[in-house]
Amino acid sequence: MTNLIKHTAQIGSLLLGTTVACSGALAQNSARPDLEGVWSNASLTNLSRPRELETLVVTAEQARVIADAVPIGGVEGGFDEDDGVNNTPDAGGDDFGARAYNHFWVDPGSNLALVKGEYRTSYIINPENGQIPRLENPGTDFQRTNFGSRYVTGIGNADGPEALPLSERCILSASKSGPPMQSGLYNNNYQFVQTDDYVMINVEQMHDARIIPVFNSAAEARASRRPEVLKQYMGDSVGWYEDDALIVETININPQQMQQSATAITNNGKVTESFSRYSDTEIVYRFTVEDADLYSQPWTAELSFHAIDGQLYEYACHEGNYSMTGTLAGARRLEADQN
Repeated sequence: MTNLIKHTAQIGSLLLGTTVACSGALAQNSARPDLEGVWSNASLTNLSRPRELETLVVTAEQARVIADAVPIGGVEGGFDEDDGVNNTPDAGGDDFGARAYNHFWVDPGSNLALVKGEYRTSYIINPENGQIPRLENPGTDFQRTNFGSRYVTGIGNADGPEALPLSERCILSASKSGPPMQSGLYNNNYQFVQTDDYVMINVEQMHDARIIPVFNSAAEARASRRPEVLKQYMGDSVGWYEDDALIVETININPQQMQQSATAITNNGKVTESFSRYSDTEIVYRFTVEDADLYSQPWTAELSFHAIDGQLYEYACHEGNYSMTGTLAGARRLEADQN
């Protein structure tokens, strides 16, 4: 019994020591937000504010009215409104807005973006008009290609697989994978994994993994960049903690990705992201886009990731996907008919 008491006391001492050590570590990392978990940024808010709306923030009642009027996938209505009638359009029908999907697959959220308790009419918060401050006169071939590109309009060649957008080739989702990371028609879920030296963001759509090395300071992070010749998808991201937020600065994003992104930058551009924990269930995500070749001024957007229950699921992009073979076969048929 004496030995048992002695051993119990020793275990208690070890546990106490461990607790004190952990508390010290937490105290030293008090500026590091806890980003771990599974999150969603789904909302019906767009990057830019509809021009008929004058304010960034609206009431809950106004948000509901606006959200109810938002076309889902380009089609007004289309969901079962609890009246026993399935309003879903036929897949591949004459309605272009269906985009070859029926609404069973569409899950963009049910309301406007909720950020720090406020319903927002745009992600953009600066400029105050909620619009992207694009240059009036395109100064580069990149800009002329991007703003009005075949990837946005859906019109272009199909010379080979490489001519198709990255998402159709199941390589990555240009706007969801980031930077920056925005919501879309479906699969707006993310998993954040945080270690002492890295933050990994697992994007459910296309199962992309952003692996961001974290350094002690901005200067150390910038001095640790990869060679410029490595133009990776999702870019060269480095991070550090500052003012209770994770700051991530990204340059040198693969040109194919940025030409298909709603927030394009050139080789001279930069995207700076901030992740801060607003509450137990909310991460406030802010990003600033800087590129004098494309924009008349830097511009900033803000949205939130909200905690969700459950896990991410595999995004099986290629399985049962006939779009590429169908697209290329159709292009070859058109070429044969023209000869």
